Amino acid sequence: MIINDPPAEGKPDAREATAARRAAPRRVTMTDVARAAGCSQATVSFVLNRAPGVRISDDMRARVIEAARALHYATADLAHRAPGPPIGDGFTGFIVDQLGTSPEAVVAIDGARSALDVTGGIVMVAQTLNDPETEARTVRMMVEKGAGALIYMTIFTRQVTLPGWATDLGVPMALLNCYTGDGAFPAVVPAEAAAGQRATRHLLDMGHRRIATITGEPWMEATRDRLAGYRRALSLAGIDPDPALVRKGNWAASSGFEQTRRLLAMDAPPTAIFCQNDRMAIGCYEALKEAGLRIPEDMSVIGFDDEEISRHLHPQLTTLVLPQRAMGVWAVSHLGSAGGSHRLVKLDCRLIERQSVAPLRA
Repeated sequence: MIINDPPAEGKPDAREATAARRAAPRRVTMTDVARAAGCSQATVSFVLNRAPGVRISDDMRARVIEAARALHYATADLAHRAPGPPIGDGFTGFIVDQLGTSPEAVVAIDGARSALDVTGGIVMVAQTLNDPETEARTVRMMVEKGAGALIYMTIFTRQVTLPGWATDLGVPMALLNCYTGDGAFPAVVPAEAAAGQRATRHLLDMGHRRIATITGEPWMEATRDRLAGYRRALSLAGIDPDPALVRKGNWAASSGFEQTRRLLAMDAPPTAIFCQNDRMAIGCYEALKEAGLRIPEDMSVIGFDDEEISRHLHPQLTTLVLPQRAMGVWAVSHLGSAGGSHRLVKLDCRLIERQSVAPLRA
């Protein structure tokens, strides 16, 4: 799915926009499928992932698949397929620069694994820690050991310059969360600018006009793109962006806390804050509560990443989803797209509405 920035048409009525979003179906989960099929979540997982060695009746399998299809669950159309040959002649190598610093890589790997399960393929993972020599040795070893394809991922979204080994691989490769300037390989990244615009537009639709944002580190592409989307949403609403409402954070909860305190100290503080990740939103929550302010009655807050903690904050945090799992699936499905110049694909970052945003009080 290629996502472009939203068009600049006239702004719909805020109540209509809010009603439309609330009427839209929420993301279907494996728990929903289990409830509809009358079984456990584990049974759904075993059926849809075709787990070997698990004895489940044909009737139960049919009920799970039918429930998944009826609910439009993502893997429903895959569960009934017979295993096919893996991509290439062997496993798919998944190379990532950082594996343990954040959950994004693990989620993307799981997306790739689920896509490969359909054909009976497997994924093997290696971490390179941004060391060029380790990276070259890893690629060479994977290809020599029979990798039929490679997925190359970076934790931070960015343009990369691949070394000489990339021009003579002998196997297909796709780029995940990164891209080259010449489009030599299929590449997928999140639609960050559109996401920043979507988050800000959601607050605008709720009647907010003084909207602050706490950014990540300025050298990161994700920071720049989310900020560009924030500014674009304000401009399309006829609001001149106020530089004082843009606060520089560093992705850590402590920076969300400190920058929120500074925003509250302004003569005209904001009524809503877009934190560019969930961890800074945690710090934002703490600063607001320290100041005796209620969320969302006195201040609306949006995060980004949909980390597990966002569901356990009080109130639960409205946030956007990084499409890492979908990117992993996309990378596997485009490993055969070799040759030519490839257009960079940007996948949608969905808005998850919870309880941290409310209409501006009169």
